[in-house]
Amino acid sequence: MRKRKKKKIGGMDIFVFLVLTLGGIIILFPFWNMLVISFTTQKEYMQTKLLFFPKNPVWDAYKALLGDGRIWIGFRTTFLYLILGVPLNLFLTTCLAYGLSRKDYPGRKLIRGLILFTMLFGGGIIPLYLVMKSLNLTNTIWAVILAYGVNTFNAILMSNFFSSLPESLLDSAKLDGAGDWKMIQRIIMPLSKPIFATISLFYIVDRWNEWYNSMIFVRKSSLQPLQLVLRSIVIDSQVKAKISSMGVVAVEEYAFDTAIKMAAVVVTIIPVMCVFPFLQKHFVKGVMIGAVKS
Repeated sequence: MRKRKKKKIGGMDIFVFLVLTLGGIIILFPFWNMLVISFTTQKEYMQTKLLFFPKNPVWDAYKALLGDGRIWIGFRTTFLYLILGVPLNLFLTTCLAYGLSRKDYPGRKLIRGLILFTMLFGGGIIPLYLVMKSLNLTNTIWAVILAYGVNTFNAILMSNFFSSLPESLLDSAKLDGAGDWKMIQRIIMPLSKPIFATISLFYIVDRWNEWYNSMIFVRKSSLQPLQLVLRSIVIDSQVKAKISSMGVVAVEEYAFDTAIKMAAVVVTIIPVMCVFPFLQKHFVKGVMIGAVKS
């Protein structure tokens, strides 16, 4: 048997490796510093701003954050947004993208142009608020869920992916008597796992980070999403820090406000980081094909 030739490692390979390693460290260090600060006391943080490891790790920030009952209300509301909102987003986006991908669809170019127009100009928040108010949806989670139905960019991305599928498959299905719904279910969806994973991730992140529409449409504290709850907790900690600096409240009576900020960021990004690895293998393929094909 022929011996496999070992590839020689040249100077350029070492240079590229070092550059990529340095770039990775530069990207990851802010996240590591954020995690370290969340376990740091105020005294240690004031002594050195650039921390690599906390000398005496403490859980005070996480205890203050997770011990606040409002955060569990935020988790519950945000999970409701995900469970109810993401399937609705995917359903509406799939229907719109399928129509735009069909070359025989009447008025396809005009509708596509009107949809692209909305990427540049919008009606604003006031007309949307008046619509929700007229439907008696304010102060309900449905106002937030229905206010965000289809993302134009996601619809165009999915439409381009559908356009890349072989027309012969759909024509064969038509000859067998399949309608549009059956073609979507039996042909398009099984062949479109990369783009569905990509768009699902986009909508999951959008719904997870939902705060603006909730701030506009919802006034009940029992329906506040996670991002608004974390904002309230961080603001409360900052207020206590200012009061403490005036000598009214002892420092020991509240957690370090900067550590609470960092802990809030950690709590926010961990769920998304847990979901991303399961969709990552389809992510690059879905984005590339959906963005290149027209």
